[in-house]
Amino acid sequence: MSATIAGPDGKSRCRWSGAAPEFLAYHDTEWGFPVDDDRRLFEKLSLEGFQSGLSWRTILAKRENFRAAFHDFDFDRIAGFTEGDVVRLLKDEGIVRHRGKIEAVINNSRQARKLVRREGSLAAFIWRYEPKQLAKPQTVSTSAEAIALSKDLKKLGWKFVGPTTVYAFMQAMGLINDHVAGCVIRSKVERARKSFKRPGR
Repeated sequence: MSATIAGPDGKSRCRWSGAAPEFLAYHDTEWGFPVDDDRRLFEKLSLEGFQSGLSWRTILAKRENFRAAFHDFDFDRIAGFTEGDVVRLLKDEGIVRHRGKIEAVINNSRQARKLVRREGSLAAFIWRYEPKQLAKPQTVSTSAEAIALSKDLKKLGWKFVGPTTVYAFMQAMGLINDHVAGCVIRSKVERARKSFKRPGR
């Protein structure tokens, strides 16, 4: 089975981009492009936590609802959430109503604030774990660096940041280029990664 599929323009793309209509734009404009914006990084880590046990399609379809519910993932604002906010979110049908995952985002927002105070930015901390050795695209679900980042985040008190969750986060946020060979977007991501200034360096 080929790892690529022809897109609507006839060009080859990663096979998963054709699995749902909303995947194409996400694959072509977001997945794998490097990100240094703290809020976007926090959003993605949060959404990957919500995805645990579910499909990315479910989360992507609800992403705008999540953004509305969590103030665009502004972790300074989320850090002030109370039990009343948890109750409000558990009634919000537009998101995944899972107490543990909601509480994890609130907890992680407080840890993110501490980390920013200590490191200058979330991005500076996360990009230190950029993998050096890469497996063949889309053949593994974790890596030594993802395991290390997961372990270090957990030590700092973060929740729902297991190695598989962290690896999916790294794939999406451009710490690795996991577009398959032959995918038309792979070279675009490669160029973006070459010109990307690593935070904190």
